[in-house]
Amino acid sequence: MPVLYLTEQGSTLRKEGELFLVTKDDQELQKVQAVKVEQVVVLGNINLTTPVINYLLQEGIDCVFCNSYGKYHGRLLSNESKYGLLRQSQMETISDTHRKLAIAKEIVRGKFLNQRTLLMRYRRENDISSLDTAIRTFEDGLNKLERVADIGTLLGVEGNTAARYFEAFKELLKKDMGFNARVRRPPTDPVNSMLSFGYTLLAYNMQSAVSIVGLDPFLGCLHVTEYSRPSLVLDLMEEFRSIIVDSVVLRIVNNNILTEADFERPAPSTGSEQGEQGRMVALTQAAIKKFVHHYEERVQTVIQHPVTGHQVNYRRCFELQARQVGRVFLRQEATYKPFLVK
Repeated sequence: MPVLYLTEQGSTLRKEGELFLVTKDDQELQKVQAVKVEQVVVLGNINLTTPVINYLLQEGIDCVFCNSYGKYHGRLLSNESKYGLLRQSQMETISDTHRKLAIAKEIVRGKFLNQRTLLMRYRRENDISSLDTAIRTFEDGLNKLERVADIGTLLGVEGNTAARYFEAFKELLKKDMGFNARVRRPPTDPVNSMLSFGYTLLAYNMQSAVSIVGLDPFLGCLHVTEYSRPSLVLDLMEEFRSIIVDSVVLRIVNNNILTEADFERPAPSTGSEQGEQGRMVALTQAAIKKFVHHYEERVQTVIQHPVTGHQVNYRRCFELQARQVGRVFLRQEATYKPFLVK
């Protein structure tokens, strides 16, 4: 057990001899050998005793603090931090054009394959023959990936294929809520509003995963490095967008969980121009709570991991992908393997 996850709210991590004990209300919940623990991840309202904290600091064991939903708050670090080499390797990788492009291609390939899987599933279950053209578009996009020689061209292929994907996405919606294409800044219809909000939640979750692993969230391979842009977070989100957020939005719309009444629309403008706020369609506070509930339900869904075969939830999969790209940065693995669904 290299990573000890503490999830039981109100519990306490203690150290007795060579053991870590997790207790609550005088009951022992878990017992592990302290020497086998390489990292502690605290999720929510959980106590650590002073002997535990001293041991973690003395042994240079990283301890990460998140809220109960997995949002990263901070970490307990000693002078024995192990992340210098990891971040140096990350910097070296993104400075190496060939290695950076190889990882970026795999990220886009994972995104394409998962989007195609979503369309194929709806095509099969709902007999929507009009999706066939869009599905074939992904074959063309995947073939073009093999010939891409630089990040700029790769982003062009990704952007064109994304546009075709969202054209097809409209056909998966059983209700017309004004969605015609992906509109980001600002979202001008309820579906785009939910997509934008969902991607924001996904970014928070992925940034927590990246921070837990110890990677620099601002140094990525696919997305351009810019001031305050968490490029690596945006990279690792790509293969999960359709799996998590798009799936949640389709479920909410197609099951009438949220309706037009759950969104705040801009008042008619009397001026000749409207700013972003004047065009934005936003979820009401009640709708936000409903959306978050269904989003959390999705990320907590337990699946069999396609590589390890272990039963894990999607939130844990975010972290496993971050750990894998870290191993690629360190040259412990040759190729990044995106998370793929069937």
